[in-house]
Amino acid sequence: MLAYTIRRFLALLPMMFVITFLVYLGLELTPGDAVSYMVSPDALANLSPEKLEILRESLGLNDPFPVRYLKWLGGILRGDFGYSLSSGVAIKDIVFDRLPATLELSAIALLLSTIFGSILGILSALRKGRLSDNILTVLGMVGVSIPQFFFGLVAILVFALTLKWLPVGGRLMPGYVTFWDRLPHLILPSLVMAATMTAGVMRYARSSMLDALNKEYIKTARSKGLPEWRVNLIHGFRVALTPVIVLIGFRLPTLIGGSVVIERVFQWPGIGNEFVSAVRGQNYPLVMMIALFSVFAVLIASFLIDLFTALLDPRVKLE
Repeated sequence: MLAYTIRRFLALLPMMFVITFLVYLGLELTPGDAVSYMVSPDALANLSPEKLEILRESLGLNDPFPVRYLKWLGGILRGDFGYSLSSGVAIKDIVFDRLPATLELSAIALLLSTIFGSILGILSALRKGRLSDNILTVLGMVGVSIPQFFFGLVAILVFALTLKWLPVGGRLMPGYVTFWDRLPHLILPSLVMAATMTAGVMRYARSSMLDALNKEYIKTARSKGLPEWRVNLIHGFRVALTPVIVLIGFRLPTLIGGSVVIERVFQWPGIGNEFVSAVRGQNYPLVMMIALFSVFAVLIASFLIDLFTALLDPRVKLE
């Protein structure tokens, strides 16, 4: 298992290298001078053309492209992501200011959707063809079909504007700082996000469980007289988890990138909302850095999926 883990991790390194190269190439092709996002706007305001040229030389912007890329990559590894073109704030500060809000929202939604989606999917498979299975199947299809923004707007209309049970949006009110103060603002967006994600997990869990229950080893386990709950949970559920874990794993990047739609609808101050604002304001350095974080999250999710799959299915390590 250790050798397999090391091999999968080493396979990530060339992909990360290629991704950073593409991001840097995108920054080079964007309009404007590279110095505008590598140096604070306050420092640039007082520079004459001669001093600006000296600054470009000191930053290595006159060096060949490969040299500039390696210097930029070294800055990224040191945590120097440059500056926002619109606000002049360091991109590192923007990312780490917005990241907790996105992690808070996405983690709760991912946890709820994983638990309820897996449970409902297994129950639906065990009661195949019955009324409860039909109801859950219809609800799953509806949940997958309805766009998140529509579901979010309906939730705001019903629970915030009509019933006035929950706030319309935002994350905090003035003077409120603790998690319990944020909880009323968190309930609606996290539940809306979790509901749409639960439908997908439930459909995957149902189909995977049905496939596992038709395997020969399940029939063998039943023929040995094992209790039905043991056959379903120990023998069936473990195998059925593999495709579900793949689905959940590729949703892990939402912990970094956030749900753009949900954050926009509920005005949640996370990375997703900041990404939309950066795109609309043509703030290219910030867009590229958020994209870089999101792609890295996809690679890490892929790595974790491989590990969990190998733990559940020993045959994977042999391949």
